Amino acid sequence: AGADKVSVNTAAVEDPEFVRKASEKFGSQCIVVAIDAKRREAQWDMADTSNMGETFTYYTPSHAALVPAWDVYTHGGRKNRGIDAVLWAKKVDEELGAGEILLTSMDKDGTKEGYDLDLTFSISQAVSIPVIASGGAGKLEHLYLAFIEGKADAVLAASIFHFGEFTVPQAKRFLQEKGINVR
Repeated sequence: AGADKVSVNTAAVEDPEFVRKASEKFGSQCIVVAIDAKRREAQWDMADTSNMGETFTYYTPSHAALVPAWDVYTHGGRKNRGIDAVLWAKKVDEELGAGEILLTSMDKDGTKEGYDLDLTFSISQAVSIPVIASGGAGKLEHLYLAFIEGKADAVLAASIFHFGEFTVPQAKRFLQEKGINVR
């Protein structure tokens, strides 16, 4: 018995040093920071994000000048922390030493409309650690698009399996046929 990895969200935001200490003690490969992100009003790509004290360039698949932005939520998605999700992801990677990010789009979660590819792409391009896309998968093509357009390193899907629309073997076979490496 035991755990290979643990994920933290609220604890990481409230005590970022916890992530650093856990990564040092157990190894970064064991520490996954879960980021629950919700879209806010779009902003210019060189916005002053004073909540983290720095300016950061956002990238989207379309490379638009006015781009979406996201806030970090904690407490099971009930509390907006007023923290920019892309900047938080960078901090988690570069300063705190987490090994992975589990990225959930609160806007897409449970909708089965597809992942938030702008969010996934923005975070994936901002960090050097693996990003797991979560929230929104409704068909197998959505899984594929998270890898290709969102640049996710892995995907998490629940509803499509819980409601019996697809099986895990079907999803794996579909992704393999599209050239995605699966375990």
